[in-house]
Amino acid sequence: MNRIYAIAVFTCLALAAAMASAAPVTAGLDKIAVYTGTWKTATEHFATPFSKAGMETAMLRNHCWRSAGFYACDQFVNGESRALIVFVYDAKHDLYHSYAIPAESGRVFAGTLIIKGNRWTYPNEYTNHGKTVYFRTVNVFNGPGSIEFRQEFSEDRAHWTLMAKGHETKIRQPHHKK
Repeated sequence: MNRIYAIAVFTCLALAAAMASAAPVTAGLDKIAVYTGTWKTATEHFATPFSKAGMETAMLRNHCWRSAGFYACDQFVNGESRALIVFVYDAKHDLYHSYAIPAESGRVFAGTLIIKGNRWTYPNEYTNHGKTVYFRTVNVFNGPGSIEFRQEFSEDRAHWTLMAKGHETKIRQPHHKK
């Protein structure tokens, strides 16, 4: 009987530990919900070795949902589903991993998201012929329905060159069925 009691106590302790570690993941993933809805975007691109100058506008709709350890968004650009983006939260390192799956190829692009207050940074890097170039997209939330963003590159992570900047304004919240 003592063995059954010990197994039951161990099981309860393991369950309590798992539930405690799930709380930060839940709170972390809840932050991504701000992306849900329809956004009007305006972007100014600059001439750099990695971008062409020009202006761009688009309607962006993120149809998002939450599961236990995942937050996913089917991202529509001008009415066309373009990518499924899945976010997971790493509470130990306080960062997010994102996995974008383009609709046309199915090839997965893995990335990282760092959230510090209202500043969300997506860092990335690219190595070509032994030379690494660093990229980042920085979103600054001016409220739940307003994002100022910029895309930059650097060869040393100290001096950044602006590739694009713009603004996103949420124009519609998602409709939830009851």
